[in-house]
Amino acid sequence: MRLSRLALAVSLGLVTTQTFAGPQAFTTARSFAMGGTGVAVAHPASANTSNPAMMAATHHEWADDFGVIFPSVNARFADDEEVLDQIDAIQDTIDRINESASNNNIPGVQQGAGVLESQLRELNQDTARADAGLGFSIALPLEHFSVGVFADASVRATTRGNVSDSDLLILDQIENDAVTAGTVNDIGDQLTSDGTIIAAAVGEVGISIAHAFEVADNRTLSVGVSPKYVQLRTFEYRQDVSDFEDDDFDADEYQTDDSGFNVDLGAAYAFGSEQNWTAGLAVRNLIPMDLKSNSGRTFELEPTVTAGIAHQGSMHVLTAEVDLTKNKAFGYGDDTQWLALGAEFDVFRYVQLRGGVRQNLASNDNNAGIEETTQFTFGLGVSPFGAHLELAGLVSDTEMGAAIELGAAF
Repeated sequence: MRLSRLALAVSLGLVTTQTFAGPQAFTTARSFAMGGTGVAVAHPASANTSNPAMMAATHHEWADDFGVIFPSVNARFADDEEVLDQIDAIQDTIDRINESASNNNIPGVQQGAGVLESQLRELNQDTARADAGLGFSIALPLEHFSVGVFADASVRATTRGNVSDSDLLILDQIENDAVTAGTVNDIGDQLTSDGTIIAAAVGEVGISIAHAFEVADNRTLSVGVSPKYVQLRTFEYRQDVSDFEDDDFDADEYQTDDSGFNVDLGAAYAFGSEQNWTAGLAVRNLIPMDLKSNSGRTFELEPTVTAGIAHQGSMHVLTAEVDLTKNKAFGYGDDTQWLALGAEFDVFRYVQLRGGVRQNLASNDNNAGIEETTQFTFGLGVSPFGAHLELAGLVSDTEMGAAIELGAAF
């Protein structure tokens, strides 16, 4: 829970400077529920952040005009090892050892050293991760050009315990040698193991423009472009476990930032006898950007290319999507390259049931932190009289997540 608050606080800190945050592309709640898909199925308001060409693409008549998302929020959390709770327990044990030392309680010092050694062994390389996202969007499909504006945010923060072999050796000596235990004054001063928090952030504000061309009978090609202003930010905090404070995230000395202009491109091709098939292609962040953290880690925002295909009927949408490029990890985690399937079933235009699954093609057993492999998603949409409420969830072996969204489409 504290790491979740950390991720939220980092993102709010960026919002106060009129920017937003997040190392991976923001997704709306509908996309979240359908396995992260959107390149070939996004409605106009959500097209701003997935494929701008879809603003001018063919949609159901009740969703092909004005659209607004205000707001869309999502969060994900993975902490099988409860890292921050482990660090708190370690600090409590250090306090007990120091109290025993001040009272000349040698057996208490030795017993505490044994407990602390066990706690450090359990902490070593354990990792927790939190993601949070926030987005706003407006789309107005017009006869000749469709236009939209958007601002979105997501942030990823990871924390990890790094234990040194020298600490384990010292604690073993204290536990088994009363003379060594008698020399202990402040055990924290003798330890070098640390806790680390790393966060990477991207914020963007932009406009989208799209146009549809008739290229053949019952075939339409839509193209779109989204020029935008982007800010990158990193946060990196490293401190001995004896002095670790998870509320130090707001200190400017741990942050770096940079900003510039970038652009997204998209295309969507509608075909079939009733134009109920759509093939989509989106290129995000066409201009490479990078930022160094305080310790010299490089956060890279590189072009990503995603392709998808979808079939749309009066009561259903089915889609498949694949990343053609790899998204490099920053900090402790997997690179990601998603292959996803999504589905939506409409019940009389008032209720939408959604589901999805996606597999990370870039995951490997040698990743530096929490593995991202197969994720299952689900969601519910309620849309009476044009207004809509979207709810979504995500589960995997290591992670849980949720999204909520308010908006309207006409």
